[in-house]
Amino acid sequence: MAFFHGIRASEVPTSIIPPVNTTAGLPVVWGTAPVHLTENPEANVNKPVICYEYAEAVKAFGYSKDWEKFTLSEVMFSEFQLYGVKPIIFINVLDPKKHKTAVAEYKAPLTKGVAIISDTVIKSTLVVKDGIGGTKLVENEDYIAEWNDDGELVITDIAGGEDSGLEAFAVSYDKVDASKVTADDIIGGVSLSGETKGLEWASSIYTLFSMVPGILAAPGWTNNPTVAAVLKAKALTLCGLFRCIVLTDVDTEACKTYSEVNLWKNKNNYTGINQVVCWPMVRNGDAVYHMSTHLLGIIGRMDAANEDVPYQSPSNLEMQSTGLCLKDGAEVALTLEQANMLNSQGIVTGLNFSGGWKSWGNYTGAYPSNTDPKDTFISVRRMFDWQYQTFILTYWQKVDRPLMPRLIKTIVDSEIVRLNGLVSRGFLMGADLKFLESENPLTDLMQGIIRVHSYITPPVPMQECDCIFEYDVNNFRTLFEAVAA
Repeated sequence: MAFFHGIRASEVPTSIIPPVNTTAGLPVVWGTAPVHLTENPEANVNKPVICYEYAEAVKAFGYSKDWEKFTLSEVMFSEFQLYGVKPIIFINVLDPKKHKTAVAEYKAPLTKGVAIISDTVIKSTLVVKDGIGGTKLVENEDYIAEWNDDGELVITDIAGGEDSGLEAFAVSYDKVDASKVTADDIIGGVSLSGETKGLEWASSIYTLFSMVPGILAAPGWTNNPTVAAVLKAKALTLCGLFRCIVLTDVDTEACKTYSEVNLWKNKNNYTGINQVVCWPMVRNGDAVYHMSTHLLGIIGRMDAANEDVPYQSPSNLEMQSTGLCLKDGAEVALTLEQANMLNSQGIVTGLNFSGGWKSWGNYTGAYPSNTDPKDTFISVRRMFDWQYQTFILTYWQKVDRPLMPRLIKTIVDSEIVRLNGLVSRGFLMGADLKFLESENPLTDLMQGIIRVHSYITPPVPMQECDCIFEYDVNNFRTLFEAVAA
């Protein structure tokens, strides 16, 4: 050591590590979007895009009221407009280069120099002529083409104006054809060129955004058992480290009554410990939504009210609904007994019993064949997933540091402080963390492998409260006491 004469100071790493914040219910949603309405239709195809505002989402993906064709528009409207939840990550699989249909030349009538095309036109392919077999016109010289608020393409004759005498344009184009998008497009994979598509993006979300998904969903597609199965599997191995829940819907065309749902659920293996199964669909005015879409908003609003700690069940919370229905709009009226029967089968539904429409159901699809609280209660499952995320992200900085008592004590002490904080704030009933010799054999320690044992008890939802009433005859004594006074 070099000679020194005087006073100096140094520092060591803090022995208590502050926890890393996670977005407990960060939703990642797959589907189809009307990208033909955007400035660059090919920009956001099979690419995760995080959006914090409705206008931002519309700019990136477009918006259409035709939710059956463009499923991301349903989620976009619900999250931002009905529930006011943000952020959300969208992944659109509709590719205008692939999912398109050619439209042969036809007449588009002009009214006061304007023609309106109510079709999903890919604007870059649009050809406008001054008549069938006529002269091709030049955009921004002879005409302008712009989208209106209803998703219609408005073609205005700027060369001739209103009084040009031209009765119709001749137009031809390719149009986006959402009917060509299949379950395989949603499932995706990795192409020979290394391009990631569809659900394969699930494991890349953290590396792209430094945020761990809390919920995976694909309303309009998860009634397909294959899509639901792949989504469920992806949610259990995010980056090979994290886990989260998935929201899925039962097919309301196959299950038109509540009594048919359980058989369909079990037959199609909607029984995952991380899978929430929803039936039927939800009506709000004239609009029809998938129930998973509303549950996504309910969970987001609930987590925001709970400091982003997912300890509460999403059951019995306000649902922006005016009724339940099937895909064809037929009304579904559930009694309390019928809704409870669905709950007992591991199915989440809606109920209008007290205080308006509410979500109704605490169990994952694993119930009733699995009764382990951490696998069957949605809130407990989410708390365990959240603990995974927080522990991994908080102590990742200690990977490859020297395996010494100080390192282990720092991890144990830091985690106990964090857990005690959750207990004191009412998010856990109790918690502890131990470094046990029985779980750490010398053969593992020699390889740099240690294990700590976390004991946590997230609260379960109170599902039933019985009040026992009894007529108490002893209170007749007050008559004599009053007379004697």
